Amino acid sequence: MSEHDLHRHVRANAAVLTISDTRTKQTDESGKIAQELISKNGHHVLAYRIIKNNKSLIQTNVKDVLKNPKIHVIVTIGGTGISKRDLTIEAISELLDKKIEGFGELFRNLSYQEIGEAAIISRATAGIIDRKIVFCLPGSKNAVKLALNKVILPGLGHIIREANR
Repeated sequence: MSEHDLHRHVRANAAVLTISDTRTKQTDESGKIAQELISKNGHHVLAYRIIKNNKSLIQTNVKDVLKNPKIHVIVTIGGTGISKRDLTIEAISELLDKKIEGFGELFRNLSYQEIGEAAIISRATAGIIDRKIVFCLPGSKNAVKLALNKVILPGLGHIIREANR
């Protein structure tokens, strides 16, 4: 058994933040999928919010969620593309203590296998803020499923342990 496998049993408390000017709690299918997948894998979603595409609002909400000592992981959904309204990466990058480069690289590689060259416009990223992990995912349902099922959830316990060492 590898060191990574030893920490698969670690249970995380998460916040899901959808960044969108158009989605509501009723229409946010990607946010619902994220919450379901996180819960189905034995973790808990302690917070869920929809935040407008505004850099200041994004940062304020992330900082507010970070104040909760029970939250280990923040998953943002949306705002990772290249349009002028995509502000999540700019907002979050300013807050990161460390960037987890491998997440974006692996996500884009897997995404390329599914959708082809369109994967290059994803700026999905991850990092650490105050020893808590933040994953910034694209807003599509398929991207959320791919990131959570193939990259985030299988190794989440190990990532949390490393972030807190």
